[in-house]
Amino acid sequence: MEFKTLKPIFKQLFNCLVLSCASFSALASVIVTEGHVRAMPETVPNTAAYFTLENHTDKAVRLIGVSTTVAKDAQLHTIIEDQGMVKMRHVEGFDIPSHGALTLTPSGDHVMLLGLKAPLVLEQQVELQLEFDDGEKMAITLPVSKEAENAAEQEHHHHH
Repeated sequence: MEFKTLKPIFKQLFNCLVLSCASFSALASVIVTEGHVRAMPETVPNTAAYFTLENHTDKAVRLIGVSTTVAKDAQLHTIIEDQGMVKMRHVEGFDIPSHGALTLTPSGDHVMLLGLKAPLVLEQQVELQLEFDDGEKMAITLPVSKEAENAAEQEHHHHH
């Protein structure tokens, strides 16, 4: 084949490659870097999910919702101190700054899974559907784990 014939083919291939890279980077603008769902005794109807989301975009994004098939409800929660008492509160969302991260932890912001439909088992993979304020949705999968992220988690157990 002559170069003149190959040139339009290579141009199309190059354009497809560029577009696919651009699409991939748009999808990878917010990524989960680590996380787990806390393993609880079978008799406990609720648990929590902890993970880190990194925002690789030039604008802040807001996590406004989460859903899962393993529980009746999934809610965004935070821990606050009120008159010397530590309390958990449902919140409307968490901001993730541009080129920043949101880390959900046992002693701070987290996702509560309320009304588990069945007990979770160690190493089970739990899928969560995250929803952002721009309408984007993202599915993540986290393992069920007993691992304590730090000593504070071992001391701080909250149940609904």
